[in-house]
Amino acid sequence: MTQQIQEPELSGVRNFRDVGGLPTSDGRTVRTGRLFRSGHLAHATESDAEFLASLGLHTIFDFRNVADHALEGPDVELPGVRNVNIPLSDPADGREFWRLVRDGDLVQLRELLGDGKAAARMSNSYRGIIRQRTAEHSRVVHALAEDSVPALMHCAAGKDRAGLSIAVTLLALGVEREAIVADYLESNAPHRRYRVRRTDESEGARSPEVMELLAPLFDARAEYLVAAFDTIGEIWGGVDRYLAEGLGLTPETLDRLRDRLLA
Repeated sequence: MTQQIQEPELSGVRNFRDVGGLPTSDGRTVRTGRLFRSGHLAHATESDAEFLASLGLHTIFDFRNVADHALEGPDVELPGVRNVNIPLSDPADGREFWRLVRDGDLVQLRELLGDGKAAARMSNSYRGIIRQRTAEHSRVVHALAEDSVPALMHCAAGKDRAGLSIAVTLLALGVEREAIVADYLESNAPHRRYRVRRTDESEGARSPEVMELLAPLFDARAEYLVAAFDTIGEIWGGVDRYLAEGLGLTPETLDRLRDRLLA
């Protein structure tokens, strides 16, 4: 089950959607108009900004890092909205890595990304974010439980760092795992996908083989999110202990979170 609201046409913001409508294991649903996700807001047009302002947002969580901000620019300012930057690791992090992604020739890309290396890098990074970023995810979920709703979460593409933060929040809400994966995979829709950037935009630089090598970096793949879920099980033995011990969420905090976000 996915959200049932009509999506807007945003020309400068990719991958925007309301997470409302997703089902929980106890028969409730995520309320519409309370939790949103998207790619970065740096290129939002005036009409995009007017729409975003109409959502009544309390907080925008930006999970980009300094390199992202240098590349794309800061988010547009929305009146009365609190902007919180919580940098998370980019699954494809590393200056040299991204230089090769944008500038590398076919031989270099085969060495860097071929034979399953790109997909393995993504899965391993998702695992690492779950292991290493409990403080950041705890901060986000606690903020949502206290005063930060309605909220928008985004990174660069709105797929990986925002996708994991949304997934963690949905786990805390008790959303069915299958529904979390289905929402995550919505990032693959053509109008939502992050545009692959190559310095050389010639036909050869964007050949079918080049694009196939790059695809695992820009795809939303269920195996990546499953790797994150598996890590929760391996380290904490399950979601309940992850929420309690990993994120420090008390039953009272979870109740407040669910009261704010569930119907």
